[in-house]
Amino acid sequence: MTATTPNGNMTAMVLEAAHRPLQLQHLPLPKPDAGQVLIKVRACGICRTDLHIIDGELANPKLPLIPGHEIIGEVMTTGDAVDSLWAGDVVGVPWLAYTCGSCRYCLSGRENLCDQALFTGYTINGGFATHCIAWAKYCFKMPRAYTQADAAPLLCAGLIGYRSYNMLPAYAKT
Repeated sequence: MTATTPNGNMTAMVLEAAHRPLQLQHLPLPKPDAGQVLIKVRACGICRTDLHIIDGELANPKLPLIPGHEIIGEVMTTGDAVDSLWAGDVVGVPWLAYTCGSCRYCLSGRENLCDQALFTGYTINGGFATHCIAWAKYCFKMPRAYTQADAAPLLCAGLIGYRSYNMLPAYAKT
């Protein structure tokens, strides 16, 4: 798969309907809105959740959809109001793509329960493409040791384990 087609489009594997094979498509290169970044995907892992979506086992995905939420990529451009990431930064993009930031769940550190949450590769397009859009606030700037394809699963299983560990009482961590 090439990075972009000659006319500036990107290539992506698109889910048109559950129980159907993904389709290779050439799509317009997306442009980041305020608070978002355009990312050139280096790698995107395949999670069992992706397969649940493709197999129709998770209700109401955005269709057509570009799946994939274990993304490692390089920031290409930023939208307005992004001051935490710059072109050239290597970032990780996880399942949780956006939350309201003001509901009781967000305010109590349980933003994954936000009623307005969006999810990468489920309710917004993900990383089975040469490029993707993500909210900068939900991207993780990756340390140099974790900028290649083998780090992609850390954006799902790694985050779940890390978050769970951090929720343990201090005495349980010893």
